[in-house]
Amino acid sequence: MSNALRQPTENHILATLSPEDYERIAPHLEPVNLPQGQTLYQAGEPIKHVYFPTNSMVSLVSQMSDGANVEVGIIGFEGMVGLSCLLGVDESPYEAIVQIQDGALRMSAQTIKREFKRGGALHDLLLRYTQSLLLMTSQVAACNRVHGIGERLARWLLMSYDRCVYADLPLTHEFIATMLGVRRAGVTEAASILQTEGLITYHRGHITIKDKQGLEEFACECYQIIKTEFDHLLH
Repeated sequence: MSNALRQPTENHILATLSPEDYERIAPHLEPVNLPQGQTLYQAGEPIKHVYFPTNSMVSLVSQMSDGANVEVGIIGFEGMVGLSCLLGVDESPYEAIVQIQDGALRMSAQTIKREFKRGGALHDLLLRYTQSLLLMTSQVAACNRVHGIGERLARWLLMSYDRCVYADLPLTHEFIATMLGVRRAGVTEAASILQTEGLITYHRGHITIKDKQGLEEFACECYQIIKTEFDHLLH
């Protein structure tokens, strides 16, 4: 039996399915590697496949008219990349970029649409996940408007950890600045404060979370709002 045919434990949506439901879709799941920086979709590009990350993480990025990029959401093993195709939109509204490399299970958009129309457990899980993702994007937008860079950085690091459980995140300050829509100098200053507090360490493109509880206390309330929503989805 191939890896795709064994019910995975990494992706929570697939792992929540009954063995019967999973076995029906398993032949349509293809294991793929997602290298860091790979673009899964460009904004406005047709969605040909959806992705169920296992230990990888994908950023949803909105591009402004001046060319600036701002991250509006992240997807890891709690969800699925490509939800728009289930909502009657065949094109991606965002650019989807692999932020943390690792594997995923891929399915054609045509197959996931057919399964979604069947109703049942997968249909219900994906609807609940859609609600959680909508809350995330709206909360992130509010967070970027009203909270400081330090609080936003702490929130973002915690959200990243929750979606791949890597305490050591291979992320440069320049990349984080792009995702948060701020200047690199602001990220460097905020990261320095978090490191001085003993919450993280950073060195040569790697940020390591040293004190998760302390980071949660430092972060704005947006992290707990988003986390509570996704915990409800997963349980």
